[in-house]
Amino acid sequence: MFDRLKDLFTGGPGSGSVPPSRTDAADHASNTDAAVLSGWSTGQHDGRRIDVFVPDTDRPLTGVVLFLHGHGQVMLSQNLVFSRLFQKHQLAVVCPDGGRSWWLHARCEEFDSSVTPQQWLLESIIPLIERRFSVTPPRIALLGVSMGGQGVLQLAYRHASRFPVVAAISPAVDFDQLYGSGLPLDGMFPDREAARQATVVLNLHPLAWPRHQFFCCDPADGDWFDGCARLGMKLSSSGIMHERDLETSHGGHSWDYFNCMAERVVRHIANGLSALT
Repeated sequence: MFDRLKDLFTGGPGSGSVPPSRTDAADHASNTDAAVLSGWSTGQHDGRRIDVFVPDTDRPLTGVVLFLHGHGQVMLSQNLVFSRLFQKHQLAVVCPDGGRSWWLHARCEEFDSSVTPQQWLLESIIPLIERRFSVTPPRIALLGVSMGGQGVLQLAYRHASRFPVVAAISPAVDFDQLYGSGLPLDGMFPDREAARQATVVLNLHPLAWPRHQFFCCDPADGDWFDGCARLGMKLSSSGIMHERDLETSHGGHSWDYFNCMAERVVRHIANGLSALT
């Protein structure tokens, strides 16, 4: 099952490439797109790749977005759809490479034997963002897709006051269903039940939740839609304010869908950050 998902994460339609054009208007658009993508830079932090986007602006930043990638480890540095929106809303973005770690508070040998992925985000990446941009929580928003979507929800639910603005696209809420598939996930938990106990739905706090949260999933997403629907029902029954879209369909679990939802998601983040002031 996951081989199919990984294939969807490694290119194809909607990955951000722009075909060459012979018209002057298209050439101008290509130059503009190139300028937007030039806002990205790639470096290393703690021996791991980290991509950073800085919008071209003289105005103060709206805030900084921490983006967590999916299992296919596709970043956003070549994605024009998201990059244009980050530029439009004056958002800086930091995209660390966490491998296939699931961004959990559980040891993953493939990631690091001494620190959990979630610890690394809190103790290394967040301080890096603070130093680089002079921005501190709660003005650091969280955004993720698939594996990274459940990762940002995990982080926001555990640290709601620090990360009140969060958006998750197609979050892999019920990741325990992949236990036993030969993924690094198998070594992070002794059995599937232990993995299930670490899922987002079972880690909600009725009195501490992010005030600006949004998640979405394509109804055609046969792998993760049911988990997202259960999360929505749990939030509603607990009286936890949130926004969700479980109706829009555009390609299932794919970058076609992720890009389709990008405008609403980035607008949610910008509005949530603006509401904090």
